[in-house]
Amino acid sequence: MDTRKQQLLKRHRKRKRVTLLVVLLALLTTAIWAWWLPPLLAVLAWVAHEAWFCDHLFYVPSSDYEYHLPSAERHALQAEGGRIPVVQCALDGTETLLLQVNLRSGLLGRLLDPAVRIEGGVADCQAFERGVRGVRYLNLTGQAQALAAGQLRLAGRYCRLAPHVELLVLRHADYLSGPMMVIAPHADDAEIAAFAAYSQADSWVVTLTAGEIENEYYRAAFALDLAEAARFKGELRSWDSVAVPRWAGVPAAQCVQLGYFCMQLPAMQADPLAAVPSREAQLADTRPFRRFNEVSLQSDADGQPTWSNLVQDLRELIERARPATIVMPHPTLDPHPDHICAHDALQQALRICQWRPQTLLMYANHLHDNDRWPMGDAGTGVPLPPLFDATLPLRPWVLDVAPEKQRQKAAALGMMHDLQPAAPAKRRLRRWLQRCLAARRWPAFGDNEFFRKAVRRHELFWVGTLNDEREPR
Repeated sequence: MDTRKQQLLKRHRKRKRVTLLVVLLALLTTAIWAWWLPPLLAVLAWVAHEAWFCDHLFYVPSSDYEYHLPSAERHALQAEGGRIPVVQCALDGTETLLLQVNLRSGLLGRLLDPAVRIEGGVADCQAFERGVRGVRYLNLTGQAQALAAGQLRLAGRYCRLAPHVELLVLRHADYLSGPMMVIAPHADDAEIAAFAAYSQADSWVVTLTAGEIENEYYRAAFALDLAEAARFKGELRSWDSVAVPRWAGVPAAQCVQLGYFCMQLPAMQADPLAAVPSREAQLADTRPFRRFNEVSLQSDADGQPTWSNLVQDLRELIERARPATIVMPHPTLDPHPDHICAHDALQQALRICQWRPQTLLMYANHLHDNDRWPMGDAGTGVPLPPLFDATLPLRPWVLDVAPEKQRQKAAALGMMHDLQPAAPAKRRLRRWLQRCLAARRWPAFGDNEFFRKAVRRHELFWVGTLNDEREPR
């Protein structure tokens, strides 16, 4: 995965190795005073690392987030004592509301997660990076009534807020009113990003890959070899992709698994007519992972895992479903190669389609710069993610997720086999140290990190643009 994300990770690991070497040399010198001092200090240093310094944060927390939001209405406000004054604009509760604030971490905010408590409306607490200092964007979507009444108050936890703030109001059409199609590169991507959205619309959920790789758990649990474990995991995740959306009311005939192979989409894209087999399952046929589908596709005739078949599948499904809104990964914000390819295949399919959707909504289940985002606890709001490109025009749309819908989303994630295995022992020990020393919490309803990151009171999307270039059919 030679993406910017991987380059940042390599740089992070290189710096960590240099730091560890310096620490090791320092520890060895302490043996001059006592032989037992180096091992004791080594254990303390490891505990400090696990509790406070192990986050993958590939930017300086004192950097301003840089966003270009050209369609936002802006209202400069003065929040004296944390109280947001009455806003002189019409709000009906359907808008996406963001508040640009300037935060400065306190001393404790370098060891404990700084956050902003939102009071007076729907109680919320949105967390940021340790050592935060600069411009950030709170998510006030769902707080329109309290904001219009001048009842909203902000309070910093381990950080201070500058009194000058700016409210950004983005008005949107009702994207849930027409048919919706969610494009998921892997089983669980649709649920992580858009469960609340697709559960409130007449939806199709289309999953591109079987997600058969990284199957160590199944090899150990069932004493399988690599190929057997890959096929077994692929079958389980294929079932998940067509069964779990039914929990949200999606008809079985509108849940489709295309059966292509995980992490092979870039190779397929590079040579559109070449059949690219699974890395681990010893398969070069998509049909074994399509056996739960209730719809048939033209490519079922040969089952060839080619890019041209993938694009044809998407074109065929779009013309059948005729969605008003298509939801897919964001090609710039989400660095996962399969997610980027899913976006590219969808755009290519749209160029040969007879049907044109009205809206594209894009999501980012992964980020380049921060593996922990959205930070903070499950059930809290989702502020805008780190971004440092003021040349990229963006139009965020936020769906407010009620507590009942959050519970349903947590249950849907719990049905996904890939999110069920317990965390490794090292991660469980790290979480225990962070809970004791850094006051971090994880939800009781799921061990996987996505239970914390995805079960929130907001789902965040980015409104995309349709490419009007059409290819002859």
